[in-house]
Amino acid sequence: MCGVCGCGEEHSHAHEENGHDHSHHHHHHHHEAEHSHAPGLTPARMVQIEQDILAKNNAYADDNRCYFAERGLLVLNLVSSPGSGKTTLLTETIVKLKDELAMGVIEGDQQTSRDAERIRATGVQAIQINTGKGCHLDAHRVGHALEQLNLPNRSVLFIENVGNLVCPSAFDLGEAHKVVVLSVTEGEDKPIKYPDMFRAADLMILNKIDLLPHLDFDVDQCLRYAKQVNPKIKVLLISAKTGEGMTNWLNWLKAELVLQGIEYA
Repeated sequence: MCGVCGCGEEHSHAHEENGHDHSHHHHHHHHEAEHSHAPGLTPARMVQIEQDILAKNNAYADDNRCYFAERGLLVLNLVSSPGSGKTTLLTETIVKLKDELAMGVIEGDQQTSRDAERIRATGVQAIQINTGKGCHLDAHRVGHALEQLNLPNRSVLFIENVGNLVCPSAFDLGEAHKVVVLSVTEGEDKPIKYPDMFRAADLMILNKIDLLPHLDFDVDQCLRYAKQVNPKIKVLLISAKTGEGMTNWLNWLKAELVLQGIEYA
């Protein structure tokens, strides 16, 4: 069980579609069996377990960050609730940019490889990580997925996290930025209901704006809530389905590429 969030964690690190088992002897995953629902644990012990888990994750994240830096990779961690449109945003982004730069994707889901298959249909390589009962990716799993991705130097790596606005906020994967995707179908109060995630993100993408005429969604209030939680957060309004606002997202990406020193066509 995950000692930080109480979720069930399965740690075989098996990638569903190829059955590889990456439980390397030098990469043991140290989520404790004890968790927040375990009887007999004192609050102090629970806090210590959480700190230990996050410290171990952060060590793996630092390893990932070194790996990314050595190869000049721009790495983005896409987080959201289920159904926000992350995968559609990702596939549309890849279609628009795949002739300009090299890209790869790590897909995180509890079960199935459906999203990875959607990514591969664009011609870009994708590695599926199934977390079982786990509700987030961690740096250890990402590190193992990197062993299968043969990305050239100066590429972009998108990590599509498990749909969840709680636990992924606490787990650094070594990424340059967390990008939180919020759909207008979810309600404008999500930033204040899940402040840790919006505080951890550098960019918020408000997706599915093509549906606004059919919804009672206050865009201005949503943006106020987001800025209340994180005054530095950048916000882009997009419809991945119709393409509205996609240019702004692509321009943001290209500006990040320049900052990373990554050349594109």
